Amino acid sequence: MPESNFIDYVKIYCRSGKGGKGSPHMHRAKYQPKGGPDGGNGGRGGHVILRGNRNYWTLLHLRYDRHIHAEHGGNGGKEKRTGRQGADAYIEVPCGTVVYNAETGQYICDVTEHGQEVILLRGGRGGLGNVNFATATNQAPRYAQPGEPMQEMTVILELKLLADVGLVGFPNAGKSTLVSALSSAKPKIGNYPFTTLEPSLGIVPYRDGRSFVIADIPGIIEGASEGKGLGLRFLRHIERNSLLLFMVPGDTDDIKREYEILLNELTTFNPELLDKGRVLAITKCDLLDDELIEMLKDTLPEGLPIVWISAVSGFGLQELKDVLWQVMNSESNKIAAIQQTETIVHHDKDFSHLRAEMEDEGEDDDFEWADEVEDVDDVEDYEDFDYIEEDDENA
Repeated sequence: MPESNFIDYVKIYCRSGKGGKGSPHMHRAKYQPKGGPDGGNGGRGGHVILRGNRNYWTLLHLRYDRHIHAEHGGNGGKEKRTGRQGADAYIEVPCGTVVYNAETGQYICDVTEHGQEVILLRGGRGGLGNVNFATATNQAPRYAQPGEPMQEMTVILELKLLADVGLVGFPNAGKSTLVSALSSAKPKIGNYPFTTLEPSLGIVPYRDGRSFVIADIPGIIEGASEGKGLGLRFLRHIERNSLLLFMVPGDTDDIKREYEILLNELTTFNPELLDKGRVLAITKCDLLDDELIEMLKDTLPEGLPIVWISAVSGFGLQELKDVLWQVMNSESNKIAAIQQTETIVHHDKDFSHLRAEMEDEGEDDDFEWADEVEDVDDVEDYEDFDYIEEDDENA
């Protein structure tokens, strides 16, 4: 079976650079026997920085490069020379990436915009050279400070697709066919359940040169919120969509019941999904006649826009785009999206189920788990560090 190019979950080990040592050098010249201290400061160690990049839509580029090391700072030198600053290590991630501590499951940060930078681990500050310790009563200090230590952490990067419209439906409901009909995306289409095994995005052209992004999510079955079927692995991609398009085939025995099952699975997974705009599309209407459609209208759920479509024949597709655009740009939907963004709460997670999945697939390497490292911002001064004594032979 060919390997999937869509990777939305990776674990990487990150390590910042340690600060360079301060120099305890004493100035010596032929005609200046007591030149005094002239040791420079050490350079700062490199940070580990996450940076959002809209040119990526998956974490595939990090799958085989999961050890990120920033450069150490250079040591201070004689004649008050400051050590070189360690190079920062940048991790390019697609917009919509959430970061968790792999050891504890604690939420760390969220990268949602192109060019957004988040310092994941700070490099250690460089130690002070002995020139900084010279006073009127201690004119020849022969000691300096070491740099601050590096930080290390193993993190989980979890991608949640950013799209305007997310498709929600049972397997074989016609989601991939609709995406291929509305956009130039070419997802796999087949007349059997679970044809779609990975999410895909499509750009839907609209009137006057406008467009919106639609996301095809793998099919949901009853019990998906408890891990059945494809389970929770793809439900999280729906959290980022501003509008949910529920799709139920017209030849279903009970359209209302299928819609309620889908809605229940989403709300069980995340109750905040109820705040999103919803549209119901009755698919495969090319199999129905006008009389049957009129009979089915009395059995449909209430309180949301309903559109009858056929992606194969093109019936109702323009009406569907009009309804989606209208709901996306309605004032109530905008207010709900803003409120949801302002009040979003990232909960700590238990990754045991995902670790088990990755171990089964051979993806979970054996990492040496790092202990929790104190943030350098909590270190108020350098006096907690041992001093570096001058080596007279090498001075």
